[in-house]
Amino acid sequence: MRRPKDKLIAGLDLHSNNVMIGVINQDGKRVAHRKLECDLKQVTQFLKPFKPQLQSMAVESTFNWYWLVDGLRGQGYGIDLANPAKIAQYSGMKHVDDKDDAFHLADLQRLNILPKAHVYDPELRPVRDLLRRRTNLVHQRTALLLSFKSLYARTTGQGLDLSDVKKMGPKEASKLYEHPANQLIAQVQTEHIQALDKSISRIEKAVLSCAREIPLYKKLLTVPGIGRILGMTITMEVGEISRFKADGDFASYCRLVDAKRLSNGKQKADNNQKCGNEYLSWAFVEASNFARRYDEHCRRWYDRKAAKTSKVIATKALGCKLSKAAWHIMAKQCDYDPKRMFPELATKTMGKS
Repeated sequence: MRRPKDKLIAGLDLHSNNVMIGVINQDGKRVAHRKLECDLKQVTQFLKPFKPQLQSMAVESTFNWYWLVDGLRGQGYGIDLANPAKIAQYSGMKHVDDKDDAFHLADLQRLNILPKAHVYDPELRPVRDLLRRRTNLVHQRTALLLSFKSLYARTTGQGLDLSDVKKMGPKEASKLYEHPANQLIAQVQTEHIQALDKSISRIEKAVLSCAREIPLYKKLLTVPGIGRILGMTITMEVGEISRFKADGDFASYCRLVDAKRLSNGKQKADNNQKCGNEYLSWAFVEASNFARRYDEHCRRWYDRKAAKTSKVIATKALGCKLSKAAWHIMAKQCDYDPKRMFPELATKTMGKS
């Protein structure tokens, strides 16, 4: 029988169509469990009798956790998001099911060893996800542009610049061909391209109006290679810069550091190279490409690195330096200083003086 003053902990094993809840006490004894549909009302009804004693809860960071975490937090429940990549798997057990997974999460929370994931601000999260959808639309537009160029090359043997395709309207595009089928393809593709242009522009305006209100955004624009789109992407993906204790932690989250496992000076295996944020990785690689073109100091550093290694490694290495510079700018609210990013500049200046 449960003592009235027992503190309880719950673990929630969330799936696409159901959630298994397991409740334990401070001694690790299993108190209750229930498998429910993915419905917030059912979940809160089950948890209601335990609420006065429920100290905390834990749920894995699955693809559909928004409704559960936001809903329970909104009703006053304390719930943490677990990082599944860092949770040790069961070993030596013959049978493990959803109930065991739920109680395992509760045990990790009880012992205070639950590897936690960051819960993004629910007010800004939809804006961040909106910007991510922009990337999908850009990919669709690029595919259509390349398909249009390919059709023209196949039927005429001539090349066509992407800039010309972007300016072309449906009527003008249909005049490029004699066959009705090719005319229809050209019209449909240009119509879709124009529609995507409008959708992408609408998303950019909406996200920009929100990003401008965040202090990180204006500071990031001082970094070489970071313009409006990349500034918005980094601002929205970072969220709270305070969750990264050092610039190296932030660079690792951006997937810009080596993922190797070494033993006795020899490489034994590759660690998880996909651990981190793919959108930040893309943003800083793009920033690296722009910076080496338009910033003198970045170009010189890139050329020296590429001469010793390769262009691919040099691009990623420059992106790593830019990510560390961005961390200092965001964490300390300062402007970009090339002498801090390239210490050799400060040495030269001192030598001249």
